Amino acid sequence: MKKILIANRGEIAVRVIRACRDMGIDTVAIYSECDRAALHVRLADEAWPVGPSAPRESYLRIDTIIDVAKKSGADGVHPGYGFLAENHDFAAACRGAGLVFIGPSPEAITLMGSKTAARQAAIKAGVPVVPGTEEPLNEQTSDAEVLAVAERIGYPLMLKAVAGGGGKGMRMVAMAAELPAALRAARSEALSAFGDGAVYLERRILAPRHIEVQLLGDHYGTVLPFVERECSIQRRHQKVVEESPSLSVSPELRRRMTSAAAAVARTVGYTNAGTIEFLLDADGSFYFLEMNTRLQVEHPVTEMVTGVDLVQWQIRIARGERLDLIPESLLVPRAHAIECRIYAEDPDNGFLPSPGRIQGLRVPQGPGVRDDSGAYEGGEVPIFYDPMISKLITWGETRDHAIARMKRALAEYQVRGIRTTIPFFQWLLEDEDFKAARFDTTFIDRKMGTPGSGPLQAIAAAHEELAVIAAAVHMFARSPATVAASSAPVSRWQQAGREEALR
Repeated sequence: MKKILIANRGEIAVRVIRACRDMGIDTVAIYSECDRAALHVRLADEAWPVGPSAPRESYLRIDTIIDVAKKSGADGVHPGYGFLAENHDFAAACRGAGLVFIGPSPEAITLMGSKTAARQAAIKAGVPVVPGTEEPLNEQTSDAEVLAVAERIGYPLMLKAVAGGGGKGMRMVAMAAELPAALRAARSEALSAFGDGAVYLERRILAPRHIEVQLLGDHYGTVLPFVERECSIQRRHQKVVEESPSLSVSPELRRRMTSAAAAVARTVGYTNAGTIEFLLDADGSFYFLEMNTRLQVEHPVTEMVTGVDLVQWQIRIARGERLDLIPESLLVPRAHAIECRIYAEDPDNGFLPSPGRIQGLRVPQGPGVRDDSGAYEGGEVPIFYDPMISKLITWGETRDHAIARMKRALAEYQVRGIRTTIPFFQWLLEDEDFKAARFDTTFIDRKMGTPGSGPLQAIAAAHEELAVIAAAVHMFARSPATVAASSAPVSRWQQAGREEALR
């Protein structure tokens, strides 16, 4: 491939552009109206408009993107993640247009994109799955039928969208009385997000850890699993912190989980990059959750502990190269890496999006720090898309070393003009349970409670006056630019972190 079109935006488009540049491959960016001045547009060798700001009129327009790929002379298409990355029709359209889709086959996307079909593939591979329905519950399935199925599975349980993930179309149901309303809400959200309102039921594993295994598969039958990622720090079923390796996974458990992941991929003839996600119970039992048929947001932590450039290998596999990595080396981490997803969100207001212009930006640097970003000073965070600003990754010889570097990096990271989740992460890294790796997927809900209430709010209220006085005192000794940055209200997350550190 000599020229690749990146069918995405933001930090992942920037990441793919840089990988291509390292390989001497030209890049084509696409952009909506509000992304005209975005960083990925500035960095690509050429950029083409694809429509208005709304995703359905631009980044989700398969016909427009294929047309741009042809006109620009691209011979490959990288979908990134999100948008069309797991869309069977898009992968098939690329194939039909003579373009190399840098990802799995349309058939694999269809098979593993259906959560129920993926469960069946895992069962065929001999991998344990969470008890649940094996067939989709579509909109023609009555509430009475769903209730009957739920009784057989047992409460509490999860309602999940068949056609997608990322927390969309997902509801926890504790008892039968909650099921009809949750079913309507899950179907509606799934239809809106994925164009398919079908859902399925799955028994809820209480307080599990979320462990995932990165895979690469070539076109010659080789499937290689990588050391696991720990993705249990979540809110609203979406990951916010990821790390590798997991302190909850022993070498023996790692061997069993990675072997199970590879077995699922081989069963479906999987090629390119993909990820098998598991739920890990407190007793050491693990269950297949789903497969993501794309590159993951958290892929940098795997790159940092193995030294493998996953994006470059996606491209190399797509153009027919064989995997020549040493399998054993991928299962022995060289370091420990942690990723914090920096969002334009307000932690003090229920993590609501905080779009707007970035008036000032200072990105952390130094040993053991990597910042994958699509932002720049003066740039806009639009209201139309996911509000991620960057992924901040640190790595060290040990987990404590990686955490220490993350603290330093977050302290250096300055974003003015919008709210971000940086204060939340500063609080999190001071939490004793987090530092000791005592957590599961319910961690944030248990620690945070409802925004505006709970122990953190009480701590913030008790120290707010002191913080305001301290900020005022320090203002007189600081530069005008720094004063402007520090005069915003002090976050409850920062105050909670200070209180935790004093204990």
